[in-house]
Parts: sequence; C-alpha cells; structure tokens
Amino acid sequence: MDLPVLEAATDGFSDGNLLGRGGFGPVYKGVLQDGQQIAVKKLSLGSRQGVREFLNEVRLLLKVQHRNLVSLLGCCASSGQKMLVYPYLPNGSLDHILFNREKSVQLDWPRRYQIIIGLARGLLYLHEESPVKIIHRDIKASNVLLDDQLNPKISDFGMARLFLEDDLTHVNTFKISGTYGYMAPEYAMNGYLSTKTDVFSFGILVLEIVSGRKNIVRHSDDEKIDLLNYTWKLFEEGRSLEIVDPSLSEPDTEQTLLCIQLGLLCCQAVVSDRPDMHSVHLILSTDSFTLPQPGKPAIHGRTGRWMTTTASGSASAASVTSASNTNTTSTFGTDTNTNTTRASVLANIAEDESRNSISISFTTEGR
Repeated sequence: MDLPVLEAATDGFSDGNLLGRGGFGPVYKGVLQDGQQIAVKKLSLGSRQGVREFLNEVRLLLKVQHRNLVSLLGCCASSGQKMLVYPYLPNGSLDHILFNREKSVQLDWPRRYQIIIGLARGLLYLHEESPVKIIHRDIKASNVLLDDQLNPKISDFGMARLFLEDDLTHVNTFKISGTYGYMAPEYAMNGYLSTKTDVFSFGILVLEIVSGRKNIVRHSDDEKIDLLNYTWKLFEEGRSLEIVDPSLSEPDTEQTLLCIQLGLLCCQAVVSDRPDMHSVHLILSTDSFTLPQPGKPAIHGRTGRWMTTTASGSASAASVTSASNTNTTSTFGTDTNTNTTRASVLANIAEDESRNSISISFTTEGR
C-alpha cells in the first residue's frame, strides 16, 4: 500500500487514531476511501529488532490463511518507514477484556470455551496444516485479537519461526524471544525450540481464560502470585474450581475442570509429557478422550530461574536441563533433543523491555 493512502486513512497517524503500542511500534486505526476500517502497525524507527520482525511477519502471513489467524491486507515500505496493514477488529485484544473487571462480563463461559477451541485450531494449523510448520513463540492474551463476534485471531508473528523441512522437529537456538511467564522452561533456559514451546504458552493462556487472572501478578514489592503454581496447588487438593473466574455465572463444571487439567498438562516440565496441538484440539472437541493425570508443572522461581520437581518432590533448577536434553517417552509421544553449549554467547543477551523478551543468536537443528 502507498504511504499517502495510509497517511490519509489515519489522519496523518494522529494521536486520536492511536490504538496502542507494542514491541514493534505504535498501531493506528484508519479508514480507507472505500470505507474499510484498518489497523496500521508502524515500525518504530528506533527499534533494533523491528526490521527483522517486519520482514518475518510479512513472509509468514503471506504463507498462511486461517479463520483463527489475523490476515494481512498489505504492507508499506516507503521513505524509510515500514508498516503492516490488517483489518480493524473492534474488540481489540483479549487481555483488554479478560483482565478488566467491567468488560470481562462480555466473556461468559461458552464464549471463553469457544475462544480456547479457536486458539487450539489456529495453533494446530500453524504446527501441522499450514504450507510450512510455524512456531509462534509469543502466544499470550495480548497477541489474541477478537473480531466483532469475539472469535479469536492469533496475531503478532514478528517472532515466529519457520520449519522449512518436514522432518525437522526442533532447533536449539540462543535467539530467545518471547514473554516472561509464558515461555517454556526448556526454551527459556536452554534454547530448545519446538511446537511444544507454543503448547506451554497455550496452557498458561487457557488457565488465564478460565480464571480471569494474569499468570504472574505482583502482589507486593517482594511477592508475586504465580497462577500456574497456585492452580496446581488447588488441583492437588481437589479444589480446582476455586480458580474459576468468580464473575462467571454458572460455568459448565465439566468443561472448566477439563480446561484446568488440560492447561496443567500443557505446562508439564518435560517436553514429551505435553500434548501436541492435534491432541489438544481432539480433547476439546470430543467427549471420548481420557486425560492423563498431570504431574507438577514447571514453576518460575524467585530468582528468575525455572524450577521443576524431582522424583522426591523437591524443587530443582537443574532438572530443567535434564528434562530438555534427555530422550523421553510419554502418553503423548517421543521427543528427541540434542545437547548444545551456551558458553560465551550468553554474554550477548539483549533484553527488550517492551516485550519482556531476550535475544541472542546461535542455532543448531535436530530431527
């Protein structure tokens, strides 16, 4: 799209049309001459990662098309500026409704359950049905947009990773990108990236949708409430329903319990103990699937290190490494990992505060 067209549509990218800001840059609402409403994501000129993310998102969105993925209308690269153009979705992102006490009443249980199913469909498409296998790497409530019927659409593919070879199951990378609280432990600590990385993030998001709570909420200067760990505690005590959003009137008990157990299964510390998205979608859309009992999921320690549970039940940071670098078989299949050395590359970590992400560069592939 031509720059003058977008400038006219957004009234010169005026503050009155500003919808919000993300790690990529500001997003503006606009109206084309034919009356179509659009959202224009504009690359921040000072963003060091933005050009790479811009090209990545254009390349990815040209390859995929699904009702639960945001669609790309066009792009613009002119006069040193880079922009992506999407259909305008009036309900904005899921987090703006889900975590707002006044707005969350719009999301009754049937709608929340359909949002969960829609997200599962979208991820299943990315992982198994699209022309190339894609790992999103940043699944979270703010990257889920809602259309006028509150149907979910996964957005923000700037950090996504393509697997161009069909038999490629994972990569070991020191290009770590994602959001704290949603990143799988083997990825955050060891750079082990697979479709199960998205499954972990999906599990966190499912628990947020059921509870109406953010995954990690600062309670005081020294204390954070960890939704994942709290959910596990209630599950162990047979009190899972206490996590359900109190604003929900008469939620389906069977479905909410299913989603809580599924969320915990998706957040298992050992990669192969998590279901793939095909199994997740099957679990959500049929009554014939029996869920295995989850073990204790990975939890985030106070020092910022990922903690898992040893056989004796004690917490251990080292168990993350052994879990991600060992061949293991579970109810949901087998994952094979390769060992890599982080060494001096870790000195080059650069943190992007606006996205809570870290970026380094080194990659090995595995099958």
